[in-house]
Amino acid sequence: MVIARLDLGNAAQTRMCIVQDITNKKMAEESLRESERSKAVLLSHLPGTAYRCLPDKSRTMQFMSDGCFKLTGYYPEEFINNKTLSYSDIIAPEHRCIVWKEWERVQTLKTPFRYEYEIVSASGECKWVSEIGQSIYNEDGKIEALEGIIFDITDRKDREEQVKYLSEHDFLTDLYNRKFFDDEKNRLDNMNECLPVTIMIVNINGMRLINDAFGYDEGDQVIKEAAKIIESCCRKNDIIARTAGDEFSIIMKNTSNYEGAYVQRELQNCCEAHNKKIRDRAFDISISCGISTKENANESIDKALKDASDVMHNRKLLNSKSSHSAILSSIMATMYERSHETEEHAKRIAFISRKIGSNMGLPPNVLDELELFSMLHDIGKIGIDDRILNKPGKLSHIESSIMKKHPEIGYRIAMSSPELEPVAQYILCHHEKWDGSGYPKGLKRENIPLLSRILAVSDAYDAMTENRIYRKAMSVDEAIAEIKNNSGTQFDPHVVKVFIENYNNIENNKNH
Repeated sequence: MVIARLDLGNAAQTRMCIVQDITNKKMAEESLRESERSKAVLLSHLPGTAYRCLPDKSRTMQFMSDGCFKLTGYYPEEFINNKTLSYSDIIAPEHRCIVWKEWERVQTLKTPFRYEYEIVSASGECKWVSEIGQSIYNEDGKIEALEGIIFDITDRKDREEQVKYLSEHDFLTDLYNRKFFDDEKNRLDNMNECLPVTIMIVNINGMRLINDAFGYDEGDQVIKEAAKIIESCCRKNDIIARTAGDEFSIIMKNTSNYEGAYVQRELQNCCEAHNKKIRDRAFDISISCGISTKENANESIDKALKDASDVMHNRKLLNSKSSHSAILSSIMATMYERSHETEEHAKRIAFISRKIGSNMGLPPNVLDELELFSMLHDIGKIGIDDRILNKPGKLSHIESSIMKKHPEIGYRIAMSSPELEPVAQYILCHHEKWDGSGYPKGLKRENIPLLSRILAVSDAYDAMTENRIYRKAMSVDEAIAEIKNNSGTQFDPHVVKVFIENYNNIENNKNH
């Protein structure tokens, strides 16, 4: 600081002044302005809003940054001193009390505040936010304000919910999955307020047969339809899960065994109503159910689950024959509709094969198998594309390769049905040839099952002597000559010999 005397040329006008260096002050002011500007810029770019508020339940705001509008739909000044509304007003009602209690807890512990909750914006949109804050104390150690930042975390919460949903739900049906069912079952085992708890197990009959006959895409459609029916019959609070490929498990809280049995009857009725509406009976939904109830706290919910499963399996055994027969009949009807092969063709082959087998001295039970096999030998064609099945001209190499898969498809279908399992191997081998040039395994001579060798002759004879869409029928003599020519290469010579010796009797009676 410098004291100076100014002579203005007149003694009366002499003045004294003080000159002071304020460079540092100016620099400090400039630094403060820059700091405020930087802070303002920083706050304006926050993905949320910074705030300072009074430590009251209304969260009376003293300051909110510009990000307030983007986050809440309200301008900052609307919250200041609760001019239009308080910040607490936009916290979702179910979260308000919890958020304030959390603030009270951290104030007592003198720790930072961090919590996630929902707010409702001016447009009515619900948003998830994360609030990070701290208490501000005065010189006396009393809380005078709360300060912090509130971020929008809705996108993150949505992603978390999506991951959680996928981890708990079945991808095909959107019902709960096995993991969620097991977790919920174990949780409820210790909650007496949910008693009685009834468990229902539902299994779709014949799914393996449907998958093998029509493919897994069609099988999945049956499962999805069954899931919809089950969901429509259950109550809002019932826990429905797909716990295996063709199995569903249901937990019914506060439900007696009697009430559970009512739901089961409703489910059976809904399946029957569904089946009446669909055209293709091969896709009828047939189910087996079992229920059991945990009545009191001393019982185990796992025991109820096991008992329900046992009941279901017992009923499945009782239902299996009728359901398999119904599905098989539908599959055969569908095959005849789609292919130039007819039921009459199958019956003629069955008749011819049985005559050959009888003349070879086969016992009655084997003749019965031969007849069943003859009726079903081409069942695998249900899995072949219609355009290939009914193509009038010669098949391409690729089409021929696809067509040659039908014995294997037929084998899988037969193996999925207990009553057809005995003829599955014959179906697999019915295109094998005596010299080993057949398919799918290239078997030779006696390695080919006898019944498959018999059918090879009867099928070839009937195919040659009946009109087809792509050619006219041969005469009986021409067909016999063709079979003779292929004896020892395509056909078993002994089967050919028996057939030729008896073909007059066969021909005269096959249509009777």
